[in-house]
Amino acid sequence: MPTIKAMPVSNGNTIVVPTPPPQGGDSNAAARSLLDILLAEHAITKEQYDDVQVKAEASGTTEVDILRTTYNVDDNRIAEAQARLLGIPFISLSTTAFSPEALNMVPRPVAERFHLIPFFYDDKTKTLYIAMANPVDLDAQQFVRQKTGLTIKSFASSVTDVAAAIQSQYRQELVGEVGKAVKESEALTTIKTVDSKQIGQIIKEAPIAKIVGTILEYAVTSRASDVHIEPLDDRVRVRYRIDGILYDRLSLPKTVQDAVISRIKVLSEMKIDEHRIPQDGRFNFKVGNSEVDLRISVLPTIHGEKIVMRLLRKSGAIPTLNELGLGGTALKNLETAMLRPHGIIIVCGPTGSGKTTTLYSVLSKLNTSRVNISSLEDPVEYEMPGINQVQINPAVGLTFASGLRAFLRQDPNIILVGEIRDGETTDLAIQAALTGHLVFSTLHTSNAAGALPRLIDLGAEKFLLASTMNALVGQRIVRKICPHCKTLYAPAPQIVEEIKKELGPLFPQGDKEISLYKGKGCQECGDSGYIGRVGIFEVLPITEKIAKITLEHPDADSIEQEAVGEGMITMKQDGYLKVLSGMTTMEEVLRVAQE
Repeated sequence: MPTIKAMPVSNGNTIVVPTPPPQGGDSNAAARSLLDILLAEHAITKEQYDDVQVKAEASGTTEVDILRTTYNVDDNRIAEAQARLLGIPFISLSTTAFSPEALNMVPRPVAERFHLIPFFYDDKTKTLYIAMANPVDLDAQQFVRQKTGLTIKSFASSVTDVAAAIQSQYRQELVGEVGKAVKESEALTTIKTVDSKQIGQIIKEAPIAKIVGTILEYAVTSRASDVHIEPLDDRVRVRYRIDGILYDRLSLPKTVQDAVISRIKVLSEMKIDEHRIPQDGRFNFKVGNSEVDLRISVLPTIHGEKIVMRLLRKSGAIPTLNELGLGGTALKNLETAMLRPHGIIIVCGPTGSGKTTTLYSVLSKLNTSRVNISSLEDPVEYEMPGINQVQINPAVGLTFASGLRAFLRQDPNIILVGEIRDGETTDLAIQAALTGHLVFSTLHTSNAAGALPRLIDLGAEKFLLASTMNALVGQRIVRKICPHCKTLYAPAPQIVEEIKKELGPLFPQGDKEISLYKGKGCQECGDSGYIGRVGIFEVLPITEKIAKITLEHPDADSIEQEAVGEGMITMKQDGYLKVLSGMTTMEEVLRVAQE
């Protein structure tokens, strides 16, 4: 049976409008009513199915109203089931990138009047794609068809999704400003392929500069850490990584692709006539009082060059360890380890888990005029006064290993090595610790206990590790619940049991019912329910027993088991404690910490 759920525009594929489901297929295809579909998809139980039918007949209200009010069935779930029933494709607008061209074709009063919103325009087929709260409203479709003179493809969406999209998209400066700039640049769209002389003139045009400026301004104001400009077959997708998650926010016409990419290349001092190899560059960008350092990476793809821009904020203080989310026993163990005069402390976790930020927080706490601190980084993400920061440059032979060797001749007290990647760096870090230096570094392992076996794999001697390691820190980053739309709810019994099982004696005692928090989604958080991030940690101090295990049989399970027995709180436990305190959600902890 062909699927009737529309591919979201955000997935980068051409939208395909599926045909209505044939009669005589599976239970969904042959369903006789909305309730039949919801029951088949396990959205409601058989008892709820019967109850809704009885209440609808007795009260004269619709089944949809009862599903919403009595059983809290999600609007999107209902709309998707209705779409299945009607054989109309469904789209979730919360994950859709809106085309400025499409939005400019239907004024806001028309969208509000008919409860619809355009989200994509196909220039090749002159087709406008619209999402409708009532997809069988033929009068609305006819009105839009006559007003635009285009072929209309309608998609079903929930009433709340459409209303929220109208509210946000028609007032969103990003789409509005870029839409105006795209319209102004229509004179350029006749150029399909341009040489370097032509593109040099085009990128100076105000509309292109406006598009790039608006994309960057939105990135700064929306707290994005990265911007992805991705050429697809029929358009250019712009995505922003906000609080660790990528969001589609813009869809540009293919005709401005070369000019936009060349504009960014010029700002980054790259070669605009080189399209075959990856290039790297950087430039600064300022919005109000906020200045960011942009690291630009260009990569050739089959549809053109993809650009990723990493935003490194120059302004803004380095967070304290408490602000990062460290507290209790974990904070005490880390502070004890970092106040020792020599040894090694390693922060573990995958890429993007906040390891470098944690090390910066530690260094800012140790940074005084009485100690000499040197750091080797790739790249230098924060500029810290009073610390000798060095960016590695393998092209000229400045690697972590060669830099660390040079540091030992600079009379340092504290050394930060951005990452331990090979045996040579491992040996040098151990030698530095043995000769009286305090060494900090990072390692790509899934948890703190896995660091010791990993270092042994890199060639470290067991007896040297046992005598030089101070502590190991494992961490992940979870999103914080938006304080503006934070709401209380009663979790399912199985969720409470899972928390009790994981926390054990750490679970708060008492007979009171457990309540958790979640974000409903509002204008402040962009309907995500989250604002900002916080770390979940495990700090494993190297005690005598852990050192003994390292000498005898240093496998991660044995080390973690001993550490937990000595009182270590694991990352997952720390996450669940933050769930109980209302800081984050179960979904977030399981997303990042589930093994």
